[in-house]
Amino acid sequence: MSGTSRAQLCFLLLSVTALRGHARFLDIQQDNEISPEGLLSLLSSELKRELPEEFVYSRALRCLDMVAVEGQFTFTAERPQLNCAVFFIGEPSDIISVEYDSVNIDCRGGDFIKVFDGWVMKGEKFPSTQDHPLPLYKRYSDYCDTGVTRPIVRSSQNVAMLFFRLHQSGSSFTVTFRKLINPFPCNVVSQTPEGSFTMIIPQQHRNCSFSIIYPVEIQIGELNLGQHNDLKRSILGCPGSGDFVELLGGNGMDTSKMYPMADLCYSFNGPAQMKVGCDNTVVRMVSSGKFINRVSFQYRLLGHQELQQMKGNSIEDVCLRA
Repeated sequence: MSGTSRAQLCFLLLSVTALRGHARFLDIQQDNEISPEGLLSLLSSELKRELPEEFVYSRALRCLDMVAVEGQFTFTAERPQLNCAVFFIGEPSDIISVEYDSVNIDCRGGDFIKVFDGWVMKGEKFPSTQDHPLPLYKRYSDYCDTGVTRPIVRSSQNVAMLFFRLHQSGSSFTVTFRKLINPFPCNVVSQTPEGSFTMIIPQQHRNCSFSIIYPVEIQIGELNLGQHNDLKRSILGCPGSGDFVELLGGNGMDTSKMYPMADLCYSFNGPAQMKVGCDNTVVRMVSSGKFINRVSFQYRLLGHQELQQMKGNSIEDVCLRA
């Protein structure tokens, strides 16, 4: 992978910048980056922690941070901190719980702490508005508005974010981060560039996306889309069938803005594989709610030589040329 691609990849993984105080909803811009090496080291150190079950892990939060281990986390401002965010991530089968333990901020003075149901990166949101069960305004929870009545905030998937702005030194807050089991994971960000996953939508009318923030090879081992009318499917194509899987590639997080690489709407037992040379690779299942749909797949990181060989292929290098 080139240095530029690696930098872009890491920026997508965890780049946070100035939060606009005048905006109702917060976007992350691209002018307050941490080094790519620092981001990878940060995530790696979080994932490698092995703690005794009875031990409650605790540590101080940074202004820009990623948390992957359950525990109690405290931030104390040593100076005004106006542009801060914490990324929470769990395993694919988790949802995120954030509980306010203690809060010492000045809401009337412009301080805030907000939890977002998902991730926001470079102005793009995951899950997209098309794939998330809640409207956008309900995905933001503002402590200054609801903290007393709603001390615990839960996500709909394995990622969530906490934005905060503190104007005075000495302002502080403490939160507890927990992971809860999600029996039917829908919308997932993978912690690693290699692994396997089975996505099941049990007769629900919804869309689910599995996001891998790396260029990878996807190998689908099984696709079961229930019973279909083959004539309708052949006339209208996969989107017209109401139940299908699509492979997407792009350099952002919003699936509605990514490049369609392949559509699959016939049940089969694989393997079927494809290389996607993008910073973000997504397996997205669309379900009409009429059937129990299931897709199983594996994925692995593409090497530098493979990415070089993909250049010039009009489909595979769509992101390399972007």
